[in-house]
Amino acid sequence: MALIIRMRQQGANSRQHFRIVVTNERNPRDGKYIEKLGWYNPFGPNETNHHIDIERLQYWIDNGAKISPRVRSLVGKKAPDVVKKMT
Repeated sequence: MALIIRMRQQGANSRQHFRIVVTNERNPRDGKYIEKLGWYNPFGPNETNHHIDIERLQYWIDNGAKISPRVRSLVGKKAPDVVKKMT
């Protein structure tokens, strides 16, 4: 089973917010997920518009989960050392 860390859409279409989750890459975008790692609110203030559990994120990366490009950019803002380890 191939795992991916990606965003899952929540909220109304005009006021979206997202959960950062670990899921099987074959599941639909808003389908079931294994674990919630954080959230992202594009309408919030820039310094407090997202939260990510870095320890759990690192655990899943160490166990073979891939990470989507958008989540990678959010992680780069919060914990750049995690992104450096991946490259």
